[in-house]
Amino acid sequence: MTAAAAAPMNACDALLGPAIAMGRGSSPALIYGDASLSYAELGSMVNRFGNALTAHGVVRGERVLFLLKDTPELVAGFLATIKIGGVAVALNTRSAAKDLRFAIADSACRAMFIDAEFVRLLDEAMAEGGRHPPVLVVCGAEADPSPPAVSFRTFLDGQSDRLMSAAMSADDMAFWIYTSGTTGIPKAAVHCHRDVLPGNLYLGEILGVRPGDRLFSSSKLFFSFALTHCLLGGLRVGATVIIDNRWPAADAIAETVRCHRPDVMFSVPTIYRNLLRDGYATDEAFRSVRCFVSAGERLPAALFEHWRQATGKPILDGIGATETLFLFIANTPQAYRAGATGRPQPRVELRLLDERGECITEPGQSGTLWVRMPSLCNGYWRQAAKTAASFIGGWYCTGDVFSFDSEGWWYHHGRADELLKISGQWVSPMQIEDCVLTMPGVLEAAVVGVENTDGLVRLAMFVVPGARAGGPELAVRIQEHIKSQLSIYKCPRDIRFVAQIPRTATGKIQRFRLRELAAAPRSETERTSRAG
Repeated sequence: MTAAAAAPMNACDALLGPAIAMGRGSSPALIYGDASLSYAELGSMVNRFGNALTAHGVVRGERVLFLLKDTPELVAGFLATIKIGGVAVALNTRSAAKDLRFAIADSACRAMFIDAEFVRLLDEAMAEGGRHPPVLVVCGAEADPSPPAVSFRTFLDGQSDRLMSAAMSADDMAFWIYTSGTTGIPKAAVHCHRDVLPGNLYLGEILGVRPGDRLFSSSKLFFSFALTHCLLGGLRVGATVIIDNRWPAADAIAETVRCHRPDVMFSVPTIYRNLLRDGYATDEAFRSVRCFVSAGERLPAALFEHWRQATGKPILDGIGATETLFLFIANTPQAYRAGATGRPQPRVELRLLDERGECITEPGQSGTLWVRMPSLCNGYWRQAAKTAASFIGGWYCTGDVFSFDSEGWWYHHGRADELLKISGQWVSPMQIEDCVLTMPGVLEAAVVGVENTDGLVRLAMFVVPGARAGGPELAVRIQEHIKSQLSIYKCPRDIRFVAQIPRTATGKIQRFRLRELAAAPRSETERTSRAG
């Protein structure tokens, strides 16, 4: 263990301490609706939370779950858990009952905070048996909940606003983030106190965020992109973080941007596309945003160009992971390129391995990306086999396929498990999707592979058409366009029009659901799209 790792520290102090030290205690840390909370007020709220957790028996290393919308209570509770040496876990507010039941059992949590509107979901999750959290705090309830649950007001009643931070090792657990994977058992990425330290590097040195700048993420705080880049990184540099408890619909996002005028906005390609589709991107408020950042899904070059035409600003694409917290490849305000994921970020090491496990050193060759960086997690909680497969010698296997060019730009070709073998050739669905997205009348497109009755894989494409597009004529034009731009074996014979592409709560395409639809008769697919 290094001396830095052995030195006592607490991530909460690393997040709130710099602003206080700069004399910004009275400056707003959070803006929410018509109200705000200063750094000093947030610190006091954190301390009351921490004292209440301690009074309810939460001790070092125990997990505290948060099934809360984006509110000051979520922020204060999350930081307070870390401050007393606990482990904070923010859960997806659109979790299914089975996922909630899994998280409660997997974490063996000591306490849980839950919005009143989600209590019914908790009851459903526990209906088939399982261990209730010993401490259950219900926020936003009009009346006191049934014991042993307590209301948020009762929980905080009489608690002091003074609290000493627990002296933790930099390698002690601070918080978990459950992966947002499209299938399979969720994995809790274990992050330590040291992992928050690079926040000022990306926001301050790369994006140029200054104390007092306003940051806004359309994604919710249970998503690692929003939690780390907007909230944790924002607090670390003394910025003001705008939070909104509404689900990120285009109209709600536009209202927030108009009202609070963020300097930096973090979002995902789907949201940027929706803002363009609904006409909000041309609003003067968006033109006043200094910097737009995108992650979660690769940003198509066509979307990049449409956004720049509407706002006069580029979208800075990048890629990170729940396991890494921060972006490891990204475009920057000083250097960006449409269609490129970006260049390696400071203090990030990358290596690209071919199918034989050998390092790729020549431009233009594709391989699986491995990453090593300071904010890398300590593996997955109680999933030793998956940890051993993904983390080797301080390196993390992202599972993403990349290539780089002679100028050092890196390009994302999709997940290794999403590449398709068609006519004996490897095909990237993203390449076909990007080709189609340049066409008028196409809003979204997703390609999957489905086995024929003879066992061969065929391509199926799902398209969200524009308001007056769709139908056989557009399908023919799509096929002709693909054949004119790409090899003929990359042209899907099966093209289906749908109302929306199924996605996870964090905006990733659920390709397994599309494969199920592609295997169903066309009439069933059409019924499904109308139901959506």
